[in-house]
Order: sequence, then structure tokens, then C-alpha cells
Amino acid sequence: MTYVDGFVAPVPKDKIEAYREMSEMAGKVWREHGALAYVECIADDVPEGKTTDFYRAVKREPGETVAFAYAVYESREHRGAVHAKVMADPRLKEDMDPARMPFDTKRMFWGGFKPIVEL
Repeated sequence: MTYVDGFVAPVPKDKIEAYREMSEMAGKVWREHGALAYVECIADDVPEGKTTDFYRAVKREPGETVAFAYAVYESREHRGAVHAKVMADPRLKEDMDPARMPFDTKRMFWGGFKPIVEL
């Protein structure tokens, strides 16, 4: 089975294009270093829940939407190897500075997931 990293972040609607550009560059780096897939998505059909939802999870502010992303790896071990290369890549050192990101990195969250069903 594969291994998946998932990411959720608040993105100001007026910075979606900057977020897309940043994501395209980051995705190329992840893929070059071995990720099997890298996908970035912007909320399109995301309902507001009564108890919890994606918006509450990132403490959405007025004028923001939510981005959901994921990267796929061969295994958790492969993810570790890819992640080490990605974090050492000079293209990301400058571009991934939290002060330069097109969203509030303090409200972003992520985690590694072990698939239990793959079809």
C-alpha cells in the first residue's frame, strides 16, 4: 500500500493565483524527488457544517477559502526519503518562507496517512 500526506490551509480568495503558482512549483519539487502524485485543490463544493467543517478547522476569516492538498508515496519510508530531499531543496528554502507564503501558515495543518483501502 502507498502512504499519503494530507494538507489543509486557509487561502485568501484574492491570493488563489499566487497560491496556485507556489503549489505548482512545490509539486514539481515533490515529484522530482520521488512523490508518486501531488495534488492541490481549492474548495468548490464544501458545505458549512453544524458542528465542524473544513472552514472551522482552519479558522477561516472573511474573504478566505480552503485549500486541500495531498502527496502520494510508495510507503512511509519512501515518504521520509522524499521529504528529506524536498526540505533540502534550495528552491523551497526561499519560496517556502512563512513570511512570503500567500496564506497564514499558522492555520495550516497536515499529517501522514496510512491507507486502509486502495482501489
